[in-house]
Amino acid sequence: MRSANRLKRMGTAGAAMGIAAMLAVQPVQAQMSEGYEFLKAVKDRDGTVVMNALAEPGNTLVNTRDIATGQGVLHIVTARRDTQWIRFLAERGANPNLADKDGITPLVIASNIGFVEGAEALLDAGARVDVTNSAGETPLIAAVHRRDMAMLRLLLDKGADPDRADNSGRTARDYARLSSGSIALAEIEKADAERASIGEPVQTYGPTR
Repeated sequence: MRSANRLKRMGTAGAAMGIAAMLAVQPVQAQMSEGYEFLKAVKDRDGTVVMNALAEPGNTLVNTRDIATGQGVLHIVTARRDTQWIRFLAERGANPNLADKDGITPLVIASNIGFVEGAEALLDAGARVDVTNSAGETPLIAAVHRRDMAMLRLLLDKGADPDRADNSGRTARDYARLSSGSIALAEIEKADAERASIGEPVQTYGPTR
């Protein structure tokens, strides 16, 4: 009899624990569902859904990450070259320095695709100008590789360091010297002169040539 009662109590306790576990999981699932719907609305350019979601007090949906890629909303809108959405989301708290699972930030994307207006919007929102990808490549190095003078000038103007080395030990200045043209190097030297004229210190990362 005592054994039966004990088993009964254990069964009741187990059921209670199971219910508690289910209740704990439900909010997490709800959050994941909300995050998915929010990212989908951003991808679909559904301003009404996005505005309604962000209007709810205390929510953190604006910095939701895609479960598979780790990308956030600014990755999505930068990749599609949408300056208006970049500014809109940044004004509502989207983190411009959020990195995906490969360590790539929205500014790295903007630099790699030559999206100057987007890069400027991200930098205005607080994006770190010398952020690197997995190869240690800065946006400035990417701009030199692409011979993108508009991007290069913007990044230098925003304080990009031409002497920060990538994983191979080479810098934007090194790559500019190695390129067939001298325009990139001339822009870097011009930025050096402008910084020197106002007494701005230049921090050097790694070896230089």
